[in-house]
Parts: sequence; C-alpha cells; structure tokens
Amino acid sequence: MRILLLLAAVSTLAAPAAAQRLGQRTASPQSMAQSLDRGSPDEELRQQVAAADAHPLGTVENPVRVGGPAGERAYLARLRCADGAAPRVGARREAGTGAFGSVVGGYDVTCGASALRIVFDMYHEEHVESRAPPGFILSR
Repeated sequence: MRILLLLAAVSTLAAPAAAQRLGQRTASPQSMAQSLDRGSPDEELRQQVAAADAHPLGTVENPVRVGGPAGERAYLARLRCADGAAPRVGARREAGTGAFGSVVGGYDVTCGASALRIVFDMYHEEHVESRAPPGFILSR
C-alpha cells in the first residue's frame, strides 16, 4: 500500500516534466541573456556621475564618492581651506539619500568664519576623489 502511494506521488510530481519533451529548450540562451541584460552597471554609474556633476561637489546632489568611513577620513585629511590651512571638521551626520541612491553623511567643515557641510557617499570602494568642493583644495 505504501509503495502504491509513493508511486502515485512521484508520478504526479513528474507530470509537468513529462509534458515537455526531455531536452527541449523553452528559450534560446541568447534570448534569455537579452531579457536579463538591463544595461551595464558601469554605464548606469557613468550616467549617474554625469548627472551629479551638474551640481557642486560635496552636496547631496553630488556627494564626494569614497570607500567607507576610512575613505571619508582620508579625504578630510587631504582637504584644505583656500589659504592652505586645515579646516575644522565637525561630527558626521546623516544627510539623507544621495544622487546614487544610497544613504549619505555630511560633515560641517569650517574655514575661518565660513562653514559648509560636505556630503559623502561612502559606497564607492574603488573610487578615489581627486577634486575638492568649491572653495577648498586637496593636498597631495
């Protein structure tokens, strides 16, 4: 009796596979690959960077791209006021969602009497920013 129940269960499960001939393709590999290809991630990033570059560097619309908290600290260590002096850097604060769709953080940076919040996107491990926000310079 158990064997009959087991055979009935197996034949029920195998029925959908039996409806299709063994080895018959449902779609070609090329058509399957085309349906998955929604564009290159590198191309998408290039478009996002181009759109962000329309805004000043260091803003939510164009955050400084760095690799993690260590990248933020390294960038801030290279940042200089227009006169070459090191700026005073405040605590990190969340700054919302940036141009690249990730959570960004900002630091209040003071040079003399002027203060500015510089926004960072720390989810760009392979990028090393070589530009400075308006009114600042980068050492090295």
